[in-house]
Amino acid sequence: MAVRVLHIISARAGDGAEHQLRLLIRHLPQECEVVTLSPPGPVLVAMRADGTAVHEMISTCDLDQDTIRGLRRLARRGGFDVVHTHLFRASVQGRVAAWLAGAARVVATEYHLDEGRRTTVYRAGERLGHVTVAVSTVIAERLRRWGVPDKRLAVIPKALDPEEFRFDPRLRTEARARLHIPAATPVIGALGRLEPRKRFDVLIRAVREVPGAVLLLVGDGPARHALETLAAIEGVADRVHFAGPVRHSREMLCAMDIFASPARETFGLAVLEAIAAGLPALYAACEPLDDVIVGDARRLTAHDPESLPRGLRAEVLCLTERSGKRLPARSAGERYDAGRMATEVGELYERASGSG
Repeated sequence: MAVRVLHIISARAGDGAEHQLRLLIRHLPQECEVVTLSPPGPVLVAMRADGTAVHEMISTCDLDQDTIRGLRRLARRGGFDVVHTHLFRASVQGRVAAWLAGAARVVATEYHLDEGRRTTVYRAGERLGHVTVAVSTVIAERLRRWGVPDKRLAVIPKALDPEEFRFDPRLRTEARARLHIPAATPVIGALGRLEPRKRFDVLIRAVREVPGAVLLLVGDGPARHALETLAAIEGVADRVHFAGPVRHSREMLCAMDIFASPARETFGLAVLEAIAAGLPALYAACEPLDDVIVGDARRLTAHDPESLPRGLRAEVLCLTERSGKRLPARSAGERYDAGRMATEVGELYERASGSG
């Protein structure tokens, strides 16, 4: 009998965790259903349209008894062998519900952890699970500090399907036409939730020092108004395009010429997506590239405010020298391939259910 998996996720709409869940389910052989504890973003909506069962059970706090009861009923009724939670709120409530439902195995994946969250509540719930997956070494270390023992901890990094980001000149033309960006204009791009920790304010100030280039910010979030105001103050409002949230970043990456990621606290998956799309990339942090050298992907110099504008000007010059020609797709290796991620997670399921 096939192993059945219930995924519980509490991502904000557009959060990268939704994309990771989509990739995971696409590559898993197990039967999967999804419960979202927050309004579904475009990725979950698309998954539902493609045939994945997506249940909505909106929860507004970390410990919601009605939500826990609803999750328990769903887990029992569906006869799920594995309950797999994604993100803090889903982990806290999903572990309790899975334990009450008698699930054979409970797996949690943590993508980013806020030190200010209720760690005591988290630690109590963690004991009801069997294994916690950290998507980076940074998250793994934070979980250890929170009291998660090594025997219940696995590191399986975030991943991507490189084929999803293959450059397409038609998509480039269509995206630039829709954004009213001339074909020959150098486009510096960035992806992510518009929030202070992404440091897009640094990028807006930097583009002021790159004559002739425009900045394309893809995503949405609480900092959007402040960033729009900053662009006006810096005198570059007409050179900064806010694309808003997108279902998939491929088209926007095709529209870009240079990718920049000034965030210092990030796994760096967007950088891997950019180089898979044939873009040169400047980044402040990208864990997958710490031990791998990838041509035209350069780390910014820490504590040097001129590092970013200087690097952007250099990349615009390189773009001119190669007459706008796209770079070949590059990667950080198989370790960050979606198929590999699903294989490792699937092995956890098989061991968990006793069928492997």
